[in-house]
Amino acid sequence: MLFGLDGVEIGLIIVFFCLFGSILSGFPVAFAIGGAGIISFGIIAALDSAGLLIHQAIDTSSTLYRDLVNSGVHPDTISVFRYPDLPRSAEPVFVQGWEVALDRNVSFIVNRINERVLAGQSIETLLAVLMFVLMGITLERSKIANDLLTTMARVFGPLPGGLAVSIVVVGAFLAASTGIVGATVVTMGLLALPTMLRNNYSPELATGVIAASGTLGQIIPPSIVIVLLGTLAGDLYSAAQESRAVAAGCSDALTYLGEPAVVSVGTLFQAALLPGIMLALLYALYAFGYAMLNPEKAPAVALGASNHEPITRGEGLTWFLGAPVALIAGVILLSGVGIVGSQDVTVSAFSDIGEGASLRTKVPEQCKVSMIELHGQEAWDQAVAEQEAIDAAGGVNQSERLSDEQIAEARQAKIDAAAPIGTGMAVIIVLLGLTLMLGRGIAPSRDVRPLIAGAIGLLLLALADVLFVQPTTSSGATVLIIALPLILTLYGCKVAAVRATRNELIRVVFPPLVLIIAVLGSILGGITNPTPAAALGAGGAIMLAAYRKLQDEGRSGMVIIWSTFAIIICILIGVNFDLRINQGNVSVESWIAFFFAYGAYLYALFGLLFGCWVLLKTGVLSPVVRETAKVTSMVFTILIGSQLLNLVVISFGGEHYIQQFLKSFDNEFTVFLIVMLVLFVLGFVLDFLEIIYIVIPIVGPVIYGGSFDPKWVTIMVAVNLQTSFLTPPFGFALFYLRGVAPKEVTTGHIYRGIVPFVIIQVVGIAILWFFPAIVTIVPALIPN
Repeated sequence: MLFGLDGVEIGLIIVFFCLFGSILSGFPVAFAIGGAGIISFGIIAALDSAGLLIHQAIDTSSTLYRDLVNSGVHPDTISVFRYPDLPRSAEPVFVQGWEVALDRNVSFIVNRINERVLAGQSIETLLAVLMFVLMGITLERSKIANDLLTTMARVFGPLPGGLAVSIVVVGAFLAASTGIVGATVVTMGLLALPTMLRNNYSPELATGVIAASGTLGQIIPPSIVIVLLGTLAGDLYSAAQESRAVAAGCSDALTYLGEPAVVSVGTLFQAALLPGIMLALLYALYAFGYAMLNPEKAPAVALGASNHEPITRGEGLTWFLGAPVALIAGVILLSGVGIVGSQDVTVSAFSDIGEGASLRTKVPEQCKVSMIELHGQEAWDQAVAEQEAIDAAGGVNQSERLSDEQIAEARQAKIDAAAPIGTGMAVIIVLLGLTLMLGRGIAPSRDVRPLIAGAIGLLLLALADVLFVQPTTSSGATVLIIALPLILTLYGCKVAAVRATRNELIRVVFPPLVLIIAVLGSILGGITNPTPAAALGAGGAIMLAAYRKLQDEGRSGMVIIWSTFAIIICILIGVNFDLRINQGNVSVESWIAFFFAYGAYLYALFGLLFGCWVLLKTGVLSPVVRETAKVTSMVFTILIGSQLLNLVVISFGGEHYIQQFLKSFDNEFTVFLIVMLVLFVLGFVLDFLEIIYIVIPIVGPVIYGGSFDPKWVTIMVAVNLQTSFLTPPFGFALFYLRGVAPKEVTTGHIYRGIVPFVIIQVVGIAILWFFPAIVTIVPALIPN
């Protein structure tokens, strides 16, 4: 044994120093990781060939080992860490020689590149990275962040520490629309830092709040960290739980857990929502508290009003709070009493499949014992009772085709139970009503008659739905019935929207807010997966940036606006009409709807191409595409290089050695705490990409193989990785800010300013540790 260390331990040390030496050499990280793998493998192979690396493995042929296995101890839990007194046998780290290990590594790296980069199941999810990067860079180059900073500074500036609070708000907003740390930190550093310093803000607070707020894009959806972690977490959790089930004596994870061992990126986005908001609130509270204790270092600053017309407090409370709350509460109340609800009368031609027992009870005895230990005796007894009732009834009911009489009966039952006002109509009424209230609150002194006409149109819309629209009314007839009230309502909403655009806050915040709601709403609501939503966001960002450029040049942006309406029309027609024209007996109504939808689609496509042309002519599209290609190429190259480095660690037993060490602890919380501490320390010197692709695959089988909720584990890791951008000396956010900070701001200011926010990060992790429901409550409430 060299230096008294095990050969595998020396191999891990060699890999460690090669990796850090390559990264600190200044060579591009994406290639340095792969190079570190090749160099470390060569050194380890040379030492192993010279007989200097000896691994002291447990002698599985010894009597003590066999007695231990015969006593009921599972072989996977036996390690040199848990049972140090077991006999050992000396063997090289490459048992079959380094040539065989090299051949396997080359084969595996080709397979993994094919699976994870070229044609595997995760490639579709990884495409979301490209789309989100394109979306973020486009919005950043369109100067939307400039407007947000200026507007939010006017809104929050009069408060103590208001400029710092406005930075947090803008950081959270940009995180939800871009998710790119570098762009956010640089933009806010260039625009906000000089303003804060001119207004006598402490350099420490100013730099700290900018750097910290810029990293919110790592946790607030759509986060690239969540996408990349999610692609790994799904595979790691599924494989780890399968191994856990087999070790428990069960056939598969579904039998053992009672539910599928699945975690998706969309579910992780839901789980990350509240933790991201919590961190933003903690940042803002710190900034406000700092200003209250040190008013001279974070003074209140009045930068002008954001509204063209002053309004009284009573008008603001009435139209911005009271009336909207009354409208929404009224619709919820009507929904509770059955006046608002579903009008869907669609009936399946097949009967429902009967539900099985909550747990599988026909399992081997060892699996039964393990399941009772996991779920409890009460849950097992309940499952047994359910299974007995199912067996007594002849087994689980299978799906059967219904007769025409049964279908007609089921349809009539749905018609009789349908609510007078449909859910979709109620949503339209609420949205249009809020628009009218907004127009009234923004300009209370303007002519109120158009808004009253719009409100009358809303009442007539609801009345027409109650009196003339039945569940059996066709979509075409419904459109004709509500056409006149809808036109009257849209007239009032148009006037309200025009008035609202004169408010700077609404004019700046509303367009990107709609884009964020469209992207995140479709993911968080379980409507689609992240990749189509990211494509929607990228297209919307292009059109939004093009509209901004047209406005800057004094040109009309109506093509973009009408293209947006065309997308809305496509969605509404697709939801309400049957557009399947390739089947027999297509109605005239469906043909008309199809041509309207197709025309709207073509115009929306034209608007997107027009937006690309505008950005190309103004010199925005080329750098956006170039920067997107650069970032995504770096991500995928790091992915390939990290796979090579992981295979090197696996080839000499390093991964198995680390996992055995972690499994030697009996307490799951202890194991996870050790992993979190290691990730936190690595964050001082490694970027989040290296940690995700190098460290997580090694420790993942352990932290995802226990009883912890995989969503909670992943979000805890993501919040921990967020600190890698903040922790000195190699925090990337600090380098980004240092590159754009004025000369009077020193590196010391930045380092001292970031320390409180690193502490806040640790406090945030502690809150999530003791209150995991913050992570799991949103996925539990929203269907997937």
